[in-house]
Amino acid sequence: MLTENNKGSTHAYDLTETLNGTEEIDSPTLVFIHGWLLSRAYWQPVTAQLSADYRCLSYDLRGFGESAVLDQPKHHDAQLSEGSNSQISIPSGKVLSAEASSENVVNNGTASVKTDCTDQTVSYRMETYQPSRYSLAAYARDLETLLNDLNINNVWVIGHSLGGSIALWAAYLQPERVQGVICINAGGGIYIPKEFEKFRAAGQQMVKFRPRWLPTFPLLPRLFSRIMVNKPLSPRWGKQRLKDFVNAEAVAAVGALLETTTQSEVHLLPQIVSLLTQPVHFITATEDSIMPPRYVRHLASFHPQFKEQETVSELLYHGHMAMVEQPEAVAKIVRDVVNIDG
Repeated sequence: MLTENNKGSTHAYDLTETLNGTEEIDSPTLVFIHGWLLSRAYWQPVTAQLSADYRCLSYDLRGFGESAVLDQPKHHDAQLSEGSNSQISIPSGKVLSAEASSENVVNNGTASVKTDCTDQTVSYRMETYQPSRYSLAAYARDLETLLNDLNINNVWVIGHSLGGSIALWAAYLQPERVQGVICINAGGGIYIPKEFEKFRAAGQQMVKFRPRWLPTFPLLPRLFSRIMVNKPLSPRWGKQRLKDFVNAEAVAAVGALLETTTQSEVHLLPQIVSLLTQPVHFITATEDSIMPPRYVRHLASFHPQFKEQETVSELLYHGHMAMVEQPEAVAKIVRDVVNIDG
């Protein structure tokens, strides 16, 4: 289905209804967010197993899959359209409450989170942040608008890779609506200049060279079925990945790549995680070369309720596409986490 308009874009989405007919009004909707150059299609193996007990919403990010950018700015880093570029209070650093108590206001004030492991409350200095058009916060605002349009008010957000970072921002921006987050193959928080420069340069080249005839090349689906995974996926996933790679809108693909990987954005994400009061669970994979487990655990460690054995699940012998490499295991983890914390 398509929303008519969402602040300068249309959003394609799939919304299931529970099959058992026993859905309670307070039961959460599971919201699934895909990664860069992908689409909502990759969630189907997981939602097929969960839709009997949970309403599942999967959607295409603005400029990816079947979601279109209707009102494109002249430059990819232009600010969001009116209504989407509202300023956000974000943490600029942290101090213990004893230090913060002597200051009534620091920049725009402070926010406090009480940790489980100590009696101390950690207070954060807050400053104003204005998201750019393809930033993590901007995509989280898109989700907010979509949920408003669909009148969905109680959700768990499950995000893959880039989608996991968006899910964390969504939890920060909508604490009353988002009951919890599950991140799959998503981590980070460490900025390594040379590595990020290579990644950004390679990504831009990938987006630049995407002729429409690529899907007709016989061997490419097989190649795409092997990228970022430990074992080759079925041919249909190779075709799907090639389709999504070619169809992603350049302005969104480049914008999301560049605007979510700046040093300031990378360093900000752990601070966002540290402010979340909702439960957050991370799923990593031993053979993930795109987001190795150590980076997933690093980001997870910033959550106030972090306990490694309970916060991080590790899938053996799988790569960066866990939701299609091992959908049964992912669905089980999602179900267990939501049932415990929901």
